[in-house]
Amino acid sequence: MYSVNVPVPGRVRTIANELYPELVGFDSVREDHSCLLKRLGDADHVAQLQHRAHRALEGAPAVEAQITGIDCFEDPPLGSAPVVYLAVESPGLESIHATLTDAFDTVEGLEGTDYVPHVTLARGGDIATAKRLAERELEPIRWTVSELEFWDGTYKLPVSRVSLPA
Repeated sequence: MYSVNVPVPGRVRTIANELYPELVGFDSVREDHSCLLKRLGDADHVAQLQHRAHRALEGAPAVEAQITGIDCFEDPPLGSAPVVYLAVESPGLESIHATLTDAFDTVEGLEGTDYVPHVTLARGGDIATAKRLAERELEPIRWTVSELEFWDGTYKLPVSRVSLPA
């Protein structure tokens, strides 16, 4: 599965690392952190997906984003529950997501109007622990999203990047 992801600044990775001791009880803890913007699907040739995405992103500006706190999905539509994440607030990212959903099929329950920008920290485990983490206060982290990554989910690696404005 290929996707378009938003790289996050080092300050976000630092928070995730600081929270790690409280996340070790979950079934899986993310070591790489980014914000999934849109799943693109599978393809025989990644260049075809990249070309379609580049066309859809044409004219997309750099946008502002901020981490506003910790939250959790108690019953996510896919995968193990709960999901503990850093909440991302960004009308600009939501707008780019909407543009990409016009060019690519959406995943029911996760994309389109159901899209919630976030950085996953951990999933699977105790709901009480997830809720306790969600009560913690964080100093907001603001940044300018000036590039996006094309991500290969099979190999868990970025394939390429596109600068914003595109």
